[in-house]
Amino acid sequence: MKINWNRVILGGLLAGLVINICEYVENGLILGDQWTRAIVRLQRPAMGADSTAAFLLWGFLVGIYALWLYAVLRPRLGPGPKTAAFAGIAVWVLASLLGSIPPVAMHLFPYHLIGIGIVVSLVENVVGTILGAWLYKEPAAT
Repeated sequence: MKINWNRVILGGLLAGLVINICEYVENGLILGDQWTRAIVRLQRPAMGADSTAAFLLWGFLVGIYALWLYAVLRPRLGPGPKTAAFAGIAVWVLASLLGSIPPVAMHLFPYHLIGIGIVVSLVENVVGTILGAWLYKEPAAT
């Protein structure tokens, strides 16, 4: 089967939207003050528009990557939410779980902030990938 790249992008953008909304609620509205204190403690400038844009781009790229992985796994595992959840978990392992090891090892941020981020990112990756997969359809056979 050929990958439907238009649907990978479309579903990936939906997954990325879910990721970005969850990240905004978690790290902007709920934990924003704690993150600001952690950044100030490192003597780094506060996040600006460029940092926000980078995080938004990251969220959309993670969503697109998750949908690409879903499209690759579909022929082997079958279409549907179970395969999408598996793809979301696999992306979470790379994007969040393993990515959290260096800042933990260097004691850069409070552990509870990293831990909350790991848990929330699991949920947002799985939910986002399942929703994005709902939009994914294979191209029609010719």
